[in-house]
Amino acid sequence: MAEVAEGHYLDVGLPKERMHGIAVARHGYGRPLRVVEMIEAGHPVPDQAGLDAAARTLELADSATYGDLVLVLMSGGASANWIAPADGLSLASKQAVTRALLRSGASIGEINTVRKHLSRIKGGRLAQHAYPARVVTIGISDVPGDDPAVIGSGPTVPDPSTLADAAAIIDRYGLELPGNAFLALRDPRNETPKPEDPLFKTTDYILAARPLDSFEAAEAEIRAAGYDCLFLGDRIEGEARDVAAEQAKMARQLQAEGRRAVILSGGELTVTIRGQGRGGPNQEFALALATALDGTKGIAAIAADTDGTDGGGGSADDPAGAYVDGQSAARARALGLDAAKYLADNNSTAFFAALGDLVAPGPTFTNVNDFRAIVVDHVDTA
Repeated sequence: MAEVAEGHYLDVGLPKERMHGIAVARHGYGRPLRVVEMIEAGHPVPDQAGLDAAARTLELADSATYGDLVLVLMSGGASANWIAPADGLSLASKQAVTRALLRSGASIGEINTVRKHLSRIKGGRLAQHAYPARVVTIGISDVPGDDPAVIGSGPTVPDPSTLADAAAIIDRYGLELPGNAFLALRDPRNETPKPEDPLFKTTDYILAARPLDSFEAAEAEIRAAGYDCLFLGDRIEGEARDVAAEQAKMARQLQAEGRRAVILSGGELTVTIRGQGRGGPNQEFALALATALDGTKGIAAIAADTDGTDGGGGSADDPAGAYVDGQSAARARALGLDAAKYLADNNSTAFFAALGDLVAPGPTFTNVNDFRAIVVDHVDTA
């Protein structure tokens, strides 16, 4: 997004000295830029580079005046890449909060509600810093419902959630957080700007791409290939293993009816981490699907994150997801692996690495959330 926007303005003749900017992406996702400063920062757990990038971003916003255009290119990942802890919080505290939220099984909306109330840039505060300049945000959605207040934790839009909402989420999941985080959630100074705030009269938000766009393109290809398409929606939420069990039943039923079909679904699945393994929601979905489809023929699936990375430790070469079919569990047993034990340990990456079935495309430089497709074909019973 930064590469294209910068190129547009320079190619139409805007002098370089009139452009000031910073682009922040996860490590390994940087792009070659001519004027705008490119910084790579930690994701999903923030790091010092993200802290420095957010400070530089706020400085740029503070320098904007009436008549300036502040163009904000927003996509999924910004919640981790832009890290500006509320007063009294350290980077270590924010890292601890992030890790606790990611392990809890909370939805992305809940996670970002907490993040917004512990930040000086999220939840409309970037727009607050840029006021009275005109702020135009172009967003790529990676969240169920495409809510600008959730995408990247909504730094340029009003926040309908409250400090009380954030505290309730902490209680709901029984999260253990640093003491200064609890204090920050009780401090009224950390309440976010609301829809009625006049600062938002100088802001606009344009949604450039949505998860639904990717599924509409996929559905056209599926039907062209002669399959029925069952699109369950781009807003599926819930525990990855539970969603996998439900969709496995659906796939078996379609096959019993003699239908050739592809089940499509998107959204933001969650994983409540109880084990010691590595993985992500797409890989855990695939592992649960492998156990549910064990022994079937004619059913295969892919589950992957469109940004090229699913969970993991924040490396650009982390897998995006996995392939699976009805023989995956049997192939694992032949290698001495028990799919159920790997699932219990949340160790989907190791399971699919042993099978050679990880999806690892590397950085895709975009993010329209998760993509899951289950292909159901006829089985020759003769």
